[in-house]
Amino acid sequence: MASVQNAVVPGQRLGHVQEYNAGAGTYSHQDFLYASVVGIKKIIENQGELPTLTVQRENSQSAMPEIDAIVTCKVVRVNPRFAAVNIMVVGETPCKDDFQGIIRVQDVRATEKDKVKIYNSFRPGDIVRAQVISLGDARSYYLSTASNELGVIFGTSVAGGSLIPISWQEMQCTKTKAIELRKCAKPM
Repeated sequence: MASVQNAVVPGQRLGHVQEYNAGAGTYSHQDFLYASVVGIKKIIENQGELPTLTVQRENSQSAMPEIDAIVTCKVVRVNPRFAAVNIMVVGETPCKDDFQGIIRVQDVRATEKDKVKIYNSFRPGDIVRAQVISLGDARSYYLSTASNELGVIFGTSVAGGSLIPISWQEMQCTKTKAIELRKCAKPM
């Protein structure tokens, strides 16, 4: 196992372009090298050249969503019947590849299911905590936000500001103080 000092996250400054060449998992910006992935910082010595700085991902299995697993996902599109999401984290384990998921209108909340409007619950770009209720069809997992702890955990307003929850179905823009409708997750 690599030491904690060598673990890096995306956007972390690793060195100067005059000292290292950019390798896999890195990029240069304004004369500095930065990590582009989560991983371990490695320096590869080159004879007669600058050493190459790389970030190597950990060789572990990707998390797979299972029934009743709590997942964190990003809303990619909404229509009147469901919200399509990309599952990014299963439990506390990030997925190497995004999995497709669907939050159907009847799975948004436990009560008053007939009054739910998807557009008043989720918007594209929202980060949502949900529960896997079924493996679904060949393309998507079926997810639910029907519990109080499940729903939008982070969103961006129409004005571009961050949203903070003020009730279970409303979030307020930090920039304009405008209120937008969402199905909010209870803080954990």
